Amino acid sequence: METVTNKTLEKLKYDLVRAGLIQYETLEQAQEIANAQNINIGQALINSGMLTEDVLIKFLETKLHTPFVNLEDYSLDPKCLKYINYTDAKRFKILPLFKIEDTLTVAMADPLDLFAIDRIVESAECTIEPVLASESVILKKIDEYYPNDTIVGEIYTSSQSEGFDWRDELHSEDLSDLHIQKIIRSILKQAIIEEVHEVLFQRQDDGLGVNFKKNGDILNKGTIPSVLTLSFTAKLKTLADLDPSVSEVPQLGKLNFKVDEIALVASVSTFPTIMGERIFLKIYKPPKALNKIITNDTQLKVVKKALDIPGVILVCGSPLSGKTHVIYSLLMECAQKNSNKNIMTLESIAKYNLPNINQCELNENIGFNMDKASRFIEFQSPDIIYLEGIKNKESFDYFSSLVYDDKTVIMEFLANNMDELRNKMAISDFETLKSIISCIIFIHSKNSVEVFDKTTAQKYLA
Repeated sequence: METVTNKTLEKLKYDLVRAGLIQYETLEQAQEIANAQNINIGQALINSGMLTEDVLIKFLETKLHTPFVNLEDYSLDPKCLKYINYTDAKRFKILPLFKIEDTLTVAMADPLDLFAIDRIVESAECTIEPVLASESVILKKIDEYYPNDTIVGEIYTSSQSEGFDWRDELHSEDLSDLHIQKIIRSILKQAIIEEVHEVLFQRQDDGLGVNFKKNGDILNKGTIPSVLTLSFTAKLKTLADLDPSVSEVPQLGKLNFKVDEIALVASVSTFPTIMGERIFLKIYKPPKALNKIITNDTQLKVVKKALDIPGVILVCGSPLSGKTHVIYSLLMECAQKNSNKNIMTLESIAKYNLPNINQCELNENIGFNMDKASRFIEFQSPDIIYLEGIKNKESFDYFSSLVYDDKTVIMEFLANNMDELRNKMAISDFETLKSIISCIIFIHSKNSVEVFDKTTAQKYLA
């Protein structure tokens, strides 16, 4: 995996200390965060609140003698988009603005990235004049201006969708470059129509099997023929921002698409087997407001109170019961209710970007796993933490201990029913955890969520 850097900031980072904008220890801490999360040091400084983006940009503008352009108030010349393709724009965080004679002016988050400039000079065949712009705004404007083929596209599930079969698209006479993308879209559409949240692609003798997983059963829905298998997997990986040339090691990515104007996300996990690469998609629906999920006023008050006090909020349910959906609704409630709180997450992949929440994605490829995250997260001084998929006693004990430092911890726990939850919690490993539970949210079904306050939960689990 390519390391994310910013050559401008790498060159000038010690000048931040000399200018008195940050302490040397702060810079070292930011470098640790940048390495762990595979982000550049500027992002680490901004994300952790060590430095604001405005201060950083003014510093760079003065130091580089390069003008700053506020892209939020700027209209570029659309004819200039042809000089830089979408992939390079996204990779180098660079946006073409206008061209005068033989000079193309571009907005860059990293004006000293000479490799990027050389690459653009070579493709655009003209001189490049860089100006400074916010990295986050450049990325936002790239998605606004470029026709983005990394999004699967619109999917409409009309009343005429009964009997829909993705194989009709497979067997169509469409020979365009978009055919593979249309096949992916059709498979997703059928999954949504059949209320399936897990889709599995795996090799078989005649090609790539398309399987839906529902109620624990794997149902075969057809086969992508061998002649299209490589093109299909490469396109699916590209859409999920994965490396299509890698199949020997696992990868984890994210797919974005719209269903009836509602933006959905699917995590995409690839895994090598002796039969070939296996690709697993898990579809997540956008979170709802908490009061749309917990409709009982008394139970809603219990949850809101638990969000305000130190303790563990345990979200329980069977596989695919919607635990993540409920947790994201909890996080949204936290952000709206506690705007002055530092809310952090540790997740395998961020399903949806939540405003005012510091979401952190674990990345085994660079060694940023739960163990490393747990050793560093305390330095971020979080008030509320969500932890995805804790499995071992050491992690349970460590994060439970944060409650004694006045933290609110949100955890998920797999249990098919209340009796199974009680039996699992009877194991001695969970004694510490049980004593600090402030609230249990148990998801019985899509339309049945039950809440237990601290007293009731501890009586039940005793």
